[in-house]
Amino acid sequence: MPQVHPRRHDLADVLIVAACALTLLLTTMFLGVMALTRNLSAGRDFVVYWSTGQQLAHHGNPFDPVAMGQLEHSAGFTGEGSFFMRNPPWGLPLALPLGFLGPRMAALPWSLLMLAVLLYCVHSLWTLFGRPGHELAWLGFCFPPALQCVIMGQTSIFVLLGLVLFLRLWREQPFWAGAALWFCTLKPHLFLPFAAVLLLWIVVGRRYRIFLGAAAAIAASCVVTWLIDPLAFTQYAHWARTSGVAAEFIPCLSVALQDLISPSARWLAFVPSVLGCLWALFYFWPRRQEWDWLRHGNLVMLVSLLVAPYCWLYDQPLALPAVMFALWQSSSRKALAALGAIYIVLELQGFWATAGLRSRWYLWPAAVWLVWYLVAMAKPKHPATASLPAQTVLVG
Repeated sequence: MPQVHPRRHDLADVLIVAACALTLLLTTMFLGVMALTRNLSAGRDFVVYWSTGQQLAHHGNPFDPVAMGQLEHSAGFTGEGSFFMRNPPWGLPLALPLGFLGPRMAALPWSLLMLAVLLYCVHSLWTLFGRPGHELAWLGFCFPPALQCVIMGQTSIFVLLGLVLFLRLWREQPFWAGAALWFCTLKPHLFLPFAAVLLLWIVVGRRYRIFLGAAAAIAASCVVTWLIDPLAFTQYAHWARTSGVAAEFIPCLSVALQDLISPSARWLAFVPSVLGCLWALFYFWPRRQEWDWLRHGNLVMLVSLLVAPYCWLYDQPLALPAVMFALWQSSSRKALAALGAIYIVLELQGFWATAGLRSRWYLWPAAVWLVWYLVAMAKPKHPATASLPAQTVLVG
């Protein structure tokens, strides 16, 4: 028998180890220091969810600028003004448990919950792909936007959970796959082309159980929201009209395009989304008979992130299924090395981006995930891997 020589380590291995070590080190340091430092807990988006939970638990208005500002500053927030949950009102119940704890007592469990959700999502995708090499799982656990989401205490990690559950359940349990999409409705602006294809796919394939599952979940959450705060929808509508958030700079393609052409023309931020929806529908139609949400939907999700009306770095955990899928499919060591370099740059960028996540330095990641995905998928391991093996289509 011919001898099988072990593969020699190359640049890709070095960059991947360095990237994972760096992301794990920074995240561990943050979680360790956070519980001991008051301002660190309050100087991130977590304080918004905590103050919202406080208002809900004490029957206050979670969109009252005076009350929210007082709560946020009492928790150690040092910025100007007040901030609010921008998720639709049916997402308010997520913050309610935080209303029964102090800011420092609630901060670590909130981040650990998000870390647990991330671990579940990565493990689920890894299982969905047939439990390939552990290298794939580590790159998922260390995905910089996802860990940034954990650090900031942002709800985008729950949105990722909804997407992953949908990818696992849509074949065998369509009603629950639809119900899982409730998490995606926490940030619907990130899914516009994806949602356009989803609706057409449901109609073409008569997959109405998915629609019923989503409708039932949204209806149930609206009832719960009404029970907690009967005026929540009215309060949210008033805040949306008067908040002025549409005027702030967000480092994404749509807002950059609006600022470049005419900052006062708010509608310009939606032009990329409209074009993205049109592209997605044209992409879907010739593939409608064999449509697979992993094989085809990943590309639509990446385009959805790129053309979203606004999208922060911590919204980009939604690129994780596509990145892990491409890692599983690709045989390109250069693409693997490039991914390691992207991870490292993203982690180090925070040290020189003086404006934080609002910096224009963060305009590039959404485009890079799409470009990297296309390059990695251009060199598949085997022609047969164009479709998922039957044994990897798991549920629950």
